[in-house]
Amino acid sequence: MSGVWLFRNGVVRLVENPTSGNAAAASGKRKALLHTPSGEVVTSYASLDRKLAALGWERYYADDNGGGGGGGGLLQYHKRTSVDLISLPKDFAHFGSVHMYDIVIKNRDAFRVIDA
Repeated sequence: MSGVWLFRNGVVRLVENPTSGNAAAASGKRKALLHTPSGEVVTSYASLDRKLAALGWERYYADDNGGGGGGGGLLQYHKRTSVDLISLPKDFAHFGSVHMYDIVIKNRDAFRVIDA
């Protein structure tokens, strides 16, 4: 994974290099999130939402006044039994390997990152 770290409004994020993404796709190195119990590759947030809910994750919903809760272009999930938080971009097209590995680390027995 290559890219540029961008600092804006007090938030640091990695902007992936579009040319390296095309090269990765051409060489078959694109990543996918695999739900290991079902053997299903996650292809949408609807699918991921069902799988996370089954594992006890609850989604934060944005409120109208911008008081957190997943606003600002993020989907956020929390688990009542831990302090963990999963933050994902609202657009599934921006769901990358960093987000996949975050899910895997917090759900070791339920997900794996594979080469697509």
